Amino acid sequence: MKAVLHTEKEGFEGLTYGEIEERRPGSNEVRVKLKVAGLNHRDLFVLARHKPTDPPLVIGSDGAGVIEEVGSDVAGIQIGDEVMINPGLGWKEQSDAPPKGFEIVGLPDHGTFAESIVLPVDNIVPKPSHLDWEEAGVLSLAALTAYRALFTRGKIKPDMKVLIPGIGSGVATFLLQFAKAMGANVTVTSRSEEKRAKALEMGADRAIDSNEDWNAALEGDKMDLVIECVGAATFSKSLKQLRTGGTIVTFGTSTGDEVTINLREFFYGQLNLLGTTMGSAEEYIEMIQFIEKHQIKPVIDHIYPINQFDQAFNRMQNAQQLGKIGFLID
Repeated sequence: MKAVLHTEKEGFEGLTYGEIEERRPGSNEVRVKLKVAGLNHRDLFVLARHKPTDPPLVIGSDGAGVIEEVGSDVAGIQIGDEVMINPGLGWKEQSDAPPKGFEIVGLPDHGTFAESIVLPVDNIVPKPSHLDWEEAGVLSLAALTAYRALFTRGKIKPDMKVLIPGIGSGVATFLLQFAKAMGANVTVTSRSEEKRAKALEMGADRAIDSNEDWNAALEGDKMDLVIECVGAATFSKSLKQLRTGGTIVTFGTSTGDEVTINLREFFYGQLNLLGTTMGSAEEYIEMIQFIEKHQIKPVIDHIYPINQFDQAFNRMQNAQQLGKIGFLID
């Protein structure tokens, strides 16, 4: 089958569109004929983690398609069913942290940038009827990450004041949609005037320039909750926008891993700092129910034919996107 492979060279130079053997499903597994797959920042990181000396790897974590083969001991799934993929492997119940052995589709095992994929049946869910194939194919990883950050970790409530720095990524756009669906007052930041305008169209209450003085722009208005997915470039500014007793949830480091904070300000402010990544299968189902209830759809930036993967990776690497980037496979 055709697939986007990482092999022989480090980084982007190791990406190629070629042939790899198609696998048959075993016990409690199904094979999905993929229609659309979604690109995530994780796919950029995989290019550094997967080494040229390793066997060729099909990358990609998000996808949606049709069941084309069912392995033994599979119940409740039939050939022809329209499905989405939960990319989290081995994290079933909601918990403080993922269990030992938790992995994500696309590393170390083959991912979704291919004509088909074999997965445990537990990682397959019916495609919500209000989503088309492009929307279903790019949703899972970003939406699950946003859901856990806001609900499980951030414990969002109606009328909360929420700050989302760096609006533009798929996760950030889901954060905005989810928070507004909960009735929160949402402020976003971006260096891009176009992205700020789009965020306001999506329902953001305020959109400020990331380069300006946030405290002045917000006129001293402090936040109950900050979801920080940018990293070193914005973390300190985000922390200063919290009210006394407020919470900051972090999961992104695209602009650097290390930050410096004033501990005295932190403990006198009674602040809460929480980390999060992805989410469990239980949270995934809750997230699907939430988007069905509120008829939420992903913001799609661009869908490329899969053989134009290089253009998609370059667009994400340069942070040009607003929302999700995907690949049309079928």
